[in-house]
Amino acid sequence: MIDAAFAPVVAAVDAGRIPGAALGLVTADGPSEVRFAGMAALVPEPEPLTREHWFDLASLSKVIATTPMILTLADQGRLDLDRPLTDAIPDLRQYDVANAAERHLTFRDCLMHRTFLPAVEPLYTYGDDPARLRAFVLQREWRHGPPVYSDINFILLGIAIERLTGAPLSAWPLGTGLGFGPPPGPAVATEHCQWRGRVLKGEVHDENAYALGGAPGHAGMFGTIDGVLGFARALLAGELLSPAMLREIRTADERHRTCGWERAFAGWHGGSGCSANTIGHTGFTGTGLWIDFERGLGWTLLTNRVHPTRHFDSGIAALRPAVGEQLVAAWDAQER
Repeated sequence: MIDAAFAPVVAAVDAGRIPGAALGLVTADGPSEVRFAGMAALVPEPEPLTREHWFDLASLSKVIATTPMILTLADQGRLDLDRPLTDAIPDLRQYDVANAAERHLTFRDCLMHRTFLPAVEPLYTYGDDPARLRAFVLQREWRHGPPVYSDINFILLGIAIERLTGAPLSAWPLGTGLGFGPPPGPAVATEHCQWRGRVLKGEVHDENAYALGGAPGHAGMFGTIDGVLGFARALLAGELLSPAMLREIRTADERHRTCGWERAFAGWHGGSGCSANTIGHTGFTGTGLWIDFERGLGWTLLTNRVHPTRHFDSGIAALRPAVGEQLVAAWDAQER
């Protein structure tokens, strides 16, 4: 069944649009299916992709690590999603406690990307001392704008988790085949980073995540195809979150945002075949994960589309929905 969905991936690899890719699907109680093709690295040395390779998951870190951590802490009564971040970070904008709008942002605001914070900020250009950069994030008077998908939201959530648990995010158990870098096995290469002056392989691609120590709230995770599928299976089986917290990741606002995730809408990255009860997320390096709760099906497409450079049209925006549509069509045909 997975072969039809993998055909456009193979075509993209053969056309030189992406170096390599792995596609996997899983159900709550069935075996997973995996296909992979292409190269884990093209430069400086060619290296074929295998099932054991670890991908830089980029923003999938938000939904595989940070979101479940926050929701678990909420389930334990250690935070209230609708309370301000200052419950965990009392020193947020501590020099302007009377006027700082940041002090009124809630955990839910950040999870659902409904703050006024910018999408991204080149924090790494201000230095690479993780503690100093965290202080900078907390004390900066951020420019205001309309709600957008924002890495800053999740950097703040990562700091909140560190404060509440007294430990870095990397101390949280994530399951086999998942973790913050460097990974313990062979790694897929990402970009030749102009700032670091080398091809990145086994170190986080995101510059801010690197400068913040490798395990902030918005990026930094690595995973194998089986590690990501294991997470998807646990989510489908109800093993990862309580029923109340599962509702939080499945209930969307008018912008199709849930706590951490996006829910299916016309034209989204998961394809037009997804049920309305599907959530998904993507990562900048070329990763993606989708969970269709109505069908009981999860799938992930992991690529290194930024290797050796992000400044190239890899076609990933069209590839993701094409794969999702083929996979769902094949699944439905099998179920009939």
